[in-house]
Amino acid sequence: MAWREEVATKRRAAFADQQYWGRPVPGFGDPAARVVVVGLAPAAHGGNRTGRIFTGDRSGDWLFAALWRAGFANQPTSVSADDGLRLRDMYILSAVRCAPPANKPTPEERRRCAPYMRNELALLADARVLVALGNFAYQALASDYGLRPRPRFGHGVEAHLPDGRQVICSYHPSQQNTFTGTLTEEMLDAVLARAKELSGD
Repeated sequence: MAWREEVATKRRAAFADQQYWGRPVPGFGDPAARVVVVGLAPAAHGGNRTGRIFTGDRSGDWLFAALWRAGFANQPTSVSADDGLRLRDMYILSAVRCAPPANKPTPEERRRCAPYMRNELALLADARVLVALGNFAYQALASDYGLRPRPRFGHGVEAHLPDGRQVICSYHPSQQNTFTGTLTEEMLDAVLARAKELSGD
């Protein structure tokens, strides 16, 4: 929490003239969504700055472009919370609500944020498919919902939660993954297409 607020005060030069959000970042999207994307945590100069998860950072550039191609978003980019982005049948949240140092939240941070993720997912009564972006998000869902047996994380791996919802895993659209080709546009598109299929669309 202290680091999140420090980043919001000592702003990156490119955003020096902007007021940072600097607080926990809630999820957003269509409250009647059948598909939910679960991310890692807000980026220090992305969601921690804009107040909307994945907005204004490189990972978000990849994600929103893919959501647009899949028909979940009305535009392929998101740079601020008031830029006109609208999600259809899609909701986005994160396992951890505050930007962590080095973008690496701890298991303790995940544990503390778990009730917020659980409550938010409980409100999404129509959600049938949860897309876990990265192993951290997958572990958060698996731990929170008591997933047994727990398939090993991998891109495209699917699992059924005890409450009947389906989880489908994707590599996180981090620069580390997209720059190296670990995650390609085609791979992310395939996961979102599968999520749409599983949701009954």
